[in-house]
Amino acid sequence: MRQVAKSVPAVSPAKQVASFIAKFDLKMARFIRSTRAAVRKRFPTAVELVYDNYNFFVMGFCTTERASDCIVSLAANAKGVGLCFYWGAKLPDPHKILLGSGNQTRFIRLESAATLARPEVEALLKAAVAQAKSPLPATGRGCTIIKSTSAKQRPRRLPGK
Repeated sequence: MRQVAKSVPAVSPAKQVASFIAKFDLKMARFIRSTRAAVRKRFPTAVELVYDNYNFFVMGFCTTERASDCIVSLAANAKGVGLCFYWGAKLPDPHKILLGSGNQTRFIRLESAATLARPEVEALLKAAVAQAKSPLPATGRGCTIIKSTSAKQRPRRLPGK
């Protein structure tokens, strides 16, 4: 007799993201949610690619479902959240706020979601959109895609929290 496998209901990306964020202490979880909401508001049509990796919890905001089409990403660990510019090495940075020295990526450390509204950060965001290989969709809502989760991860909470 042939057995039919029972289907397991899929967990929605929203619930998966919530479970990833829940690994952080409450203050950091609020910080991650507020910065994510601010970036999502800034890029409502972007595809959000989510990686719950060993070192960081990362949410990339992309023009397509390809990681190489990422405009910016939020990278969170127990110590804070960074705004990463995937092609940041090519961005004009007259205020010298971008950190990093690699061939491609640059980042800024976020103090709060309000950092995203600072004029010099807004200028970098506009420049990142302008240099994107493919444009953001003009209409519609972006989706969230869980790209990977690592079984082994660094602690998402600082000791004692």
